[in-house]
This record gives sequence, C-alpha cells and structure tokens, in this order.
Amino acid sequence: MDHCCSQKRQDLQSLALHSAQRRVLVALLVINLAMFLLEFGAGVVARSSALKADAVDMLGDGIVYGLSLWAVNRGPRWEAGAALVKGLLILLLFMFIVVELIGKLVNGVPPSSTLMLVFGAMALVANLTCLALLWRFRVLNINMKSTFECSRNDVAANLGVLVAACGVALTGRGWPDIVVGAAIGLLFLRSALRMIAEAWPAWRAARTG
Repeated sequence: MDHCCSQKRQDLQSLALHSAQRRVLVALLVINLAMFLLEFGAGVVARSSALKADAVDMLGDGIVYGLSLWAVNRGPRWEAGAALVKGLLILLLFMFIVVELIGKLVNGVPPSSTLMLVFGAMALVANLTCLALLWRFRVLNINMKSTFECSRNDVAANLGVLVAACGVALTGRGWPDIVVGAAIGLLFLRSALRMIAEAWPAWRAARTG
C-alpha cells in the first residue's frame, strides 16, 4: 500500500511538473513572437543589423519554444530530437545573419542609435523575464536545458545591441552595429554546434535503446 501511494504521488508530481513546463513554454512562445514583430520592424526602420539579428533570434526562439512544448512528456527520444532540430535551426539563423552582415558591409548606412536603445532595452526585459520563468527547469532534461541555453544567449545578444547603440551614438558610424551583429552570429554558431553535439548522441541512444 505504501509503495502504491508513493508511486501515485510521484506520478502526480510528474504530471504537475509537465503542466508547469507547458504553461511556461506557452508564455515564452507568446513573448518571443510578439517581440520578433516589434524588434524586426524597428531594425528595418533603424537600419540596424544588430537589431534585426536579435529579432530573428526572437523568431527562432519562438519556434524553439514551440518545439519544446511539443516534446514535453513524449519521452527521451522526442526530447533529444527537439533539441537537435533547435541546434539546426540556430545554425540556419547564423547563416541569415552572415548574409545580412555582408549586405550591410556593401550598402551600409549608420543605424538609428535611439531606436536601437529603445527596442534593445525592451528585448532585454522580455528575455530576462523568459530566463526567470525557465530557471527552475534549466537542468530538468535535454529539451529544457537547450531551451534555457537559447534564452541565456538572448540576454547576451540584447546587451550587445545596447552596447552597439552606444557605440553608434558616440562615433556616428555603423561599425559598432556590424561588430555586434557578427558577435551575435558567432554566439549562434557556438550554441548550435554545442546543442547538436549533445543532442545527436542522445537521440541515437534513445532510438537504439
């Protein structure tokens, strides 16, 4: 009887945890898609590669959170598969940023530092909120671990946008925007390679297990 009650309690705790994960991931999905629309629009108006790169990251994260939401409670193989897809998606975002930066180098115009500061600060607040919501799940499993890493990278990217805005305001030139955009791209590349390297063996092990 004690064993039965103990098992039932563990099952209920597990279900409650999955429910909590879903609520958090839905909130993150909404926050990131809303911020993508705002920040990318601001990046186009401000002519800022850093803002657009950060906005595309928001879109990528929205898709990442959707994948994470889909993988919750589906087992280790699905969780590892979702993490693998996230890594490949982030790699594609890195390629987009490279193309954007090449275009900026060829036809660059100094961006609006004011818009960069305003929308960069908004994005930072949004991502700090996401990071706080994810904190309790950060090492729960490979799916949530990769999701937390995405949000942590976002905070670093947001700070980079604010630094770039200050650099543009002080110099009147566009190179700080390009440098930070390139740094965000490299952050994506590093994160994608690490995520793929961790998720691929886990997915193969779950498939053969």
